Amino acid sequence: MNKSVLKGKENTVENEIAVLSRINHENIVSLEEIYENTTHLYLVMQLVSGGELFDRIVERGFYTEKDASQLIQQVLCAVSYLHQSEIVHRDLKPENLLYFSPDEDSKIMISDFGLSKMDAVGDVMSTACGTPGYVAPEVLAQKPYGKAVDCWSIGVISYILLSGYPPFYDESDACLFEQIMRADYEFDSPYWDDISDSAKDFIRHLMEKDPAKRYSCKEALQHPWIAGDTALERNIHESVSAQIRKNFAKTKWKRAFNATAVIRHMKKLQLGSSQDGVGVSPPPGSPAKSESTNKQS
Repeated sequence: MNKSVLKGKENTVENEIAVLSRINHENIVSLEEIYENTTHLYLVMQLVSGGELFDRIVERGFYTEKDASQLIQQVLCAVSYLHQSEIVHRDLKPENLLYFSPDEDSKIMISDFGLSKMDAVGDVMSTACGTPGYVAPEVLAQKPYGKAVDCWSIGVISYILLSGYPPFYDESDACLFEQIMRADYEFDSPYWDDISDSAKDFIRHLMEKDPAKRYSCKEALQHPWIAGDTALERNIHESVSAQIRKNFAKTKWKRAFNATAVIRHMKKLQLGSSQDGVGVSPPPGSPAKSESTNKQS
């Protein structure tokens, strides 16, 4: 990293280094070495060569609920470890989930701790940050939040892994965020017709609007869809991979952002309206098309 580019962002880099130096888990990409000279800072990360989660799913010929369940179990174990270490990732999304190797049975690895936060026990956070589509309702509502935001994101990831499209979608950032704050999502037919009730129940517990009622990682790990045998082994590759290609081809869905400007805009829209909030554009009649929303960096 060029130090001239990092000016004004030193605290962010120092935070990421501090977090990475503190953790050690088999499903988290580790920081191996740090080198520095007068012009550059070098972070040497553990080599992972298996590629991104979406790419691997699309490339496979056979993919089931059970495969998704096993992936999410690894993510839950790693995030549970982070939470026990008083660390909140704050930017969990499929693009930050990498395969360790090209092997078919490769483990999954969590990467990118640029937005992560180390907490003292009982502390709450308030910065509106994350990636559009994966951020929890309480973050957008500018309420104090904690570890539960990661659990919400895992719920969103689980939804996508079983359908290939996001649970929330709108061309407008403000309307998208209103959908999220209302937890306004559905299991659309026909895309969810062959998905088990257990999987849907698992997702509902993680995508619970009230963070106090939302599953923790520990609770999610005990759900029958993860710990039991309720995840179906029916091949859903064709439908899921087709939707992934359709909905995640553009990079705008992937970018992390600071939501302050969008939230400010939403508040302006609410002036003169009831405190219940602005009207929300109706969700599309079919799963989301490729993203064209102008996300903020």
